[in-house]
Amino acid sequence: MPIYEFHCADCDAPFETFVRSGHDEDAACPTCHGTRLRRELSVFASAGRAADGMAQAAGAPARGGCCGGACGCH
Repeated sequence: MPIYEFHCADCDAPFETFVRSGHDEDAACPTCHGTRLRRELSVFASAGRAADGMAQAAGAPARGGCCGGACGCH
């Protein structure tokens, strides 16, 4: 099950929770138990990898976290 980010319209709290894909109605706010939720756009997977992939495609060296070699441990 993927982790989705939500924002509660009842108490204005942001939170993350596991929800089966297509079953947003099963989610509830952990703070107030409200069900008036808005699913937020999650950008955790797109920020670093897309930039590194575009840089490599253009012939530039990869930069970023440890996997990109920027930490100096490899």
